[in-house]
Amino acid sequence: MNMYTKHFNLNLLPFENVPDPLFFYDHGDHALIRKHISGSLQSGRGLMVVIGPIGSGKTTLSQMLKFDFPDNIKVIWMGEPPANSSNVYLFLAQELGLHPSSTEKTFVLRDIKNALLTLHADGKKCLVIMDESHLMSDDVINGIRLLNNLEEGAIKLIQMLLLGQEELMGIINRPDMEPFKQRIATLEILGKMNTDTLRRYVSHRIQIAGGSPSLISETGWEALSIAFSAGGTPRTINSLCDKSFSVAFEQKKPAVDARDVYEATQRMGLVTDVFHYICLLNTQEREIKNRELPPVAEHKNSGTVNEFPGISSVAEMPAAPRKSLKTPVALLLLSITAFTLSITLFCHRNPDSTGFTECLTVLVKRFQLQNPPHSALLY
Repeated sequence: MNMYTKHFNLNLLPFENVPDPLFFYDHGDHALIRKHISGSLQSGRGLMVVIGPIGSGKTTLSQMLKFDFPDNIKVIWMGEPPANSSNVYLFLAQELGLHPSSTEKTFVLRDIKNALLTLHADGKKCLVIMDESHLMSDDVINGIRLLNNLEEGAIKLIQMLLLGQEELMGIINRPDMEPFKQRIATLEILGKMNTDTLRRYVSHRIQIAGGSPSLISETGWEALSIAFSAGGTPRTINSLCDKSFSVAFEQKKPAVDARDVYEATQRMGLVTDVFHYICLLNTQEREIKNRELPPVAEHKNSGTVNEFPGISSVAEMPAAPRKSLKTPVALLLLSITAFTLSITLFCHRNPDSTGFTECLTVLVKRFQLQNPPHSALLY
């Protein structure tokens, strides 16, 4: 048992990627498709197809059918399509307990039909589940079409459930596959989980494991929603949640938070927007801390009252208000202008000067005569 189960007081690992019916999420698309498939099996409608992205829960869904028909259904499981239709028939014959005397398809198909008639007489059904059906060759598809033709009156002797990824839809829609497409009784498509379904799905698995959804904090839930904002499959969701719980356990936290989810995405190599959410959380935390800091009322060294609460150093003190220089500058310019005009007027009225330089010389001499230096006055 993983160590984090004990740390979080869980009875089971909640996010293992195995098709365990105990953790089946019987809600939304999964519940609806399960109901449709069960109805088709009950009425003996024949060929059924479930298409969905990798990790969307197709295999787990098929396993639930055993619980819907525990007593009267014989399930034959094929993990992947055989190479050709002959191998399909031989595989089914062995699973039905037959030992065909010939490998010729006609004779093997005859023996299969006889075995199915015996099952039907005993009140039982035969369901063949083929996983990875998007890998089927054209020959295998034709073989399945022939198996679907095995009937007794209006009763289908064998029913087949094909599970495949989105590529299977492309095969079905090919023009040459029209005869096969017409024989499909039920076609279901599993999509990705949106953020609302994500929270219910993860909470469901935690509760099945013996825990509470509170084991993921609100920031943890938000980070998960951001990580799967474009939708997510159960397999990827399980992997990220399992890794997030492991990270929280390593940090000895009581619950998974956004930083644990982000660290888990990094370890898995997932490209998400959770990093931007972490940056936002850091900014909000700094703002809260700044608002909670008490104002600095006194300087520790001088003991004087701080006139600027919230400023802790001289470097942070506001600059002293500066007086406007407009008035002194204007007065200075007026003085210079008046002085220049006075000199010009003097030179114009002085007949002794012939130029501006001589005028200035005369003006200086007259100023000196009117204002002799102190040393001359002493004599």
